[in-house]
Amino acid sequence: MSSSESAVLSTTDGHVTTWTLNLPDARNPISGPAMVDRIVQLVDDVNADPDTRVVVLTGAGSAFSAGGNIKDMADRAGMFGGSPRELRDGYRSGIQRIPLALYHCEVPVVAAVNGPAVGAGCDLALMADMRIASSTAFFAESFVKLGIIPGDGGAWFLPRVIGPARAAEMAFTGDRIDAHKALEWGLVSEVTEPDGLLDAAYALARRVAVNPPHTLRMTKKLLRQSEKQDLAGLLELSAALQAISHHTDDHREALDAMLSKRTGDFTGR
Repeated sequence: MSSSESAVLSTTDGHVTTWTLNLPDARNPISGPAMVDRIVQLVDDVNADPDTRVVVLTGAGSAFSAGGNIKDMADRAGMFGGSPRELRDGYRSGIQRIPLALYHCEVPVVAAVNGPAVGAGCDLALMADMRIASSTAFFAESFVKLGIIPGDGGAWFLPRVIGPARAAEMAFTGDRIDAHKALEWGLVSEVTEPDGLLDAAYALARRVAVNPPHTLRMTKKLLRQSEKQDLAGLLELSAALQAISHHTDDHREALDAMLSKRTGDFTGR
């Protein structure tokens, strides 16, 4: 197993694939090239795999992700070293590839936030479509505490998830919010005890994965497009995708299953 492959483990059970950030001794930082390359590759893999319908993203050890490598930042090493131009290029060719990849991940992603999600780790959770948190988790948009700004897209994701005022509070103070506050603010949809987190995430993933795979991917596409299109444009795209949906075998199977009061068996055709 290469260093990139070991940085994020990938396992599949049925139609659900699990990605586990696997640098627990360092609290799963995501700023290193091995981690960036692996996440981008995993997104490419699921986009090309019609059998994958949902991804569950979690962290090994006690943390979900500590975000950037603070030691490297202090030492001005790795992506944090060099001139302003080199730093800019380093962000663009490094960690910023993660939000671009996850934004274009075609299948729904559930973040199972098992512990602290700090800085870029908080933003990584926000890049998922749905989030469930352990009661031991907390979230911090903590860049301002280090004298830097959210360089990985947090300023785009955070207000879309919790609204502009609460996003401003998190970004301007850098303060953490616990899992229950995150639930109250809509950052997560459920809080569980630590030993029940993955069970809850997989239960949600299975509720998604029972549906026709192409319909899931097209529905996610519509939700993404709704962030940047006006109503007329989105309706036009919806009409085109709906026409495709009506001519799939899975649509006929879904109708027959509903009328017969049975569970559908979907093939992606």
